[in-house]
Amino acid sequence: MRRNERARNRVIPIARMTLIQRYLFRQIALPVVGACASLAGIGILSQSLDQLEVIVERGQSVWVMLKLTLLAVPQLFAVILPIGLFVGALIALTRLQREQELTAAYASGMTRWRMIEPGARLAAIVAVVMLITNVLIQPWAQREARDQAFEIRTDLAALLVEEGRFVQGPNGLTVYVQEIEQNGLLKNLFIYIEDGDEVTTWDASEARFGRVDGQPVLTMQAGSWQQYSSAGVLQQLSFDRWVFQLAPYVTDTETVRYKPSDLYLDQLFDPSAQLIETAGSRGELLAEAHARLSSPLYALAAMAMALTAILGGAFSRTGYSGRIAKASAAFLLVRIVGYAVVAASAWNGWLNVFQYLLPIAATAVSLRLLFRALKPRRASGWSLSALKARVA
Repeated sequence: MRRNERARNRVIPIARMTLIQRYLFRQIALPVVGACASLAGIGILSQSLDQLEVIVERGQSVWVMLKLTLLAVPQLFAVILPIGLFVGALIALTRLQREQELTAAYASGMTRWRMIEPGARLAAIVAVVMLITNVLIQPWAQREARDQAFEIRTDLAALLVEEGRFVQGPNGLTVYVQEIEQNGLLKNLFIYIEDGDEVTTWDASEARFGRVDGQPVLTMQAGSWQQYSSAGVLQQLSFDRWVFQLAPYVTDTETVRYKPSDLYLDQLFDPSAQLIETAGSRGELLAEAHARLSSPLYALAAMAMALTAILGGAFSRTGYSGRIAKASAAFLLVRIVGYAVVAASAWNGWLNVFQYLLPIAATAVSLRLLFRALKPRRASGWSLSALKARVA
């Protein structure tokens, strides 16, 4: 009977601690998700304002602007997630400490490691999400955005036509379009070409850009053609369909030039000669690769600093503004120095090791301060068993 009672007494505290840890995990995770979502919203808004040029000057649809905006978000995760984790953890831990829920958790017999385990797990999850994003999602999204931007920049409709205006192109070409529909159909097109003393014009009720045998063309429907030669002869004819060759008037030899942020890890660590020539030097590519692998470590540093800011001192009913300010300044300093190390690593390859050492050192120092401060404090109403369990 006594053995059964002892077994039950061992199981009950473990079950209670597991429930408390789940509660703490939820209480910390919700503010973290909210902070990350808010920062992501600010990033999306900023990107959308930058992409307004796509609609205003390039005549693209709202969907294209939205696509380019969303494709830029994965690259922001390396900045957004650690900050969101730090801010959300501070908010949650401050509330838990002020309402003495953490004190109650200590009184229930939770050890130091079990107290910080929910935050550590959340930080590990964020670090894994950042690593997957940096290695797989970011280069794919950046490539898609780069290809889309290249298509917009080389879009013949955007280069040669503008709704309601005469657009002058190369080699004496002038184009006017009364209306451009969302599907790319041109309404009431007029083309004027002056070649010395010879003038040629086309007008069509509808037209559309396309390619024939890889060459850019403009297919016109229901129009007419006029040509006035230097000899004073006027030629004219009507047509149902006319394919106008655009090759003499456009430069179609450009290719997509990728940047280091658009490349996958294998390309960064082992770049070809063409990538080194177009994307950047070998040092810049290596610095980008190590930055992607090391940036998830800042999630661990952010959580460690947040835990130290709230739990690394005595309980205070007036708040923790002083400790929070110090932790925020330390986190900001570590992150800025991290960016400086990335920039310096592009020209000094041996500095790449500090991309890993900096967040690891920040995490270690924070945990050291946290465990030094997490000592049992006397409190009225605590049982002797609870004090013994906390000391353990």
